[in-house]
Amino acid sequence: MFRLSDYNYDLPTDLIAQQPADQRDSSHLLCLDRQNGALSHHYFHEIVSYLHPGDVLVINNTAVIPGRLTGRKDSGGRVEVLLSGYTAGAKTDRNPVCQCMVKASKRPAVGSWINFAAGLSARVLDNRNGTCMLEFHGSDDFANLIDRIGQVPLPPYIKRDPGEKPPCDDRTAYQTVYARHKGAIAAPTAGLHFTRTLLDRLRAAGVQIVPLTLHVGYGTFLPVRVNDIRSHKMHAESFRIPQQSAMAINAARSKGGRVVAVGTTCVRTLEYASDAHGQITAGSGSCDLFIYPGYRFKAVDALITNFHLPKSTLLMLVAAFAGREIILQAYRRAVENRYRFYSYGDAMLII
Repeated sequence: MFRLSDYNYDLPTDLIAQQPADQRDSSHLLCLDRQNGALSHHYFHEIVSYLHPGDVLVINNTAVIPGRLTGRKDSGGRVEVLLSGYTAGAKTDRNPVCQCMVKASKRPAVGSWINFAAGLSARVLDNRNGTCMLEFHGSDDFANLIDRIGQVPLPPYIKRDPGEKPPCDDRTAYQTVYARHKGAIAAPTAGLHFTRTLLDRLRAAGVQIVPLTLHVGYGTFLPVRVNDIRSHKMHAESFRIPQQSAMAINAARSKGGRVVAVGTTCVRTLEYASDAHGQITAGSGSCDLFIYPGYRFKAVDALITNFHLPKSTLLMLVAAFAGREIILQAYRRAVENRYRFYSYGDAMLII
């Protein structure tokens, strides 16, 4: 269960969702009982019947920044930059230094400049380990500039022809309805299925909803490159758990309520911040926890998640939570039933 090949599965390419469901909570929901592998098929809005009074639903309120920038080197060569490690509102917004993934025919040299639209430019401070450190300069606040010229960093498996009119407004669709703190370059996609109305229905049913923040970084796009997954190193991502959220989670557990995590980002954050008894400590820091089969969960009782790429750390996490064979069987059933996969796809509830 530690071989990378143990986390492969066959997926027809036409099941990779290229756009979201017409209504967020009308996506399909595959419910999985991890104790016996039993499966049932629903619409996402029916999740209300699976959550109970006293449960606490933990959401990740990070917000995706329009962090994909297109520019030119001084030589004229085209450059595509993906921001990482930038949190809007920081004191260094005027000339922030950001770690970035850079795509170019030839990587820009240290000391060179990249020029973007709207008077934004960046000086290359470092160029190694597959990323560049860029110092940005502009005539306006950096957050305002990227809001004007940046693009939503959609995952590479969402493919659209150049010039094609987008089927949806990705700036809205690729953002949860509760997104608040800008800093992610990928959405916590399990949360995309929630509407404000559905959240209100859950609160009315006695489910407490509490936030944490984990800014999804560029590591989410990087494949596992080792054959033995135990040798893989996760990239650290910044997080914050408010005191009020930690208290609510701990109180719910003490009263027998379940901690239901919305997405793998919430799972990793909660498990990273918990003690051996599942008690959560409030605070902020960097999370580099890699969860794969053999991990003993302490804080999370149920998980809402999307369907993940083969051989990905996200698939390994859900395999750790439910069992590798149970998850792979559920994925096979999802394929047979024409579920839509990945970021804009359908969802699973694992209980």
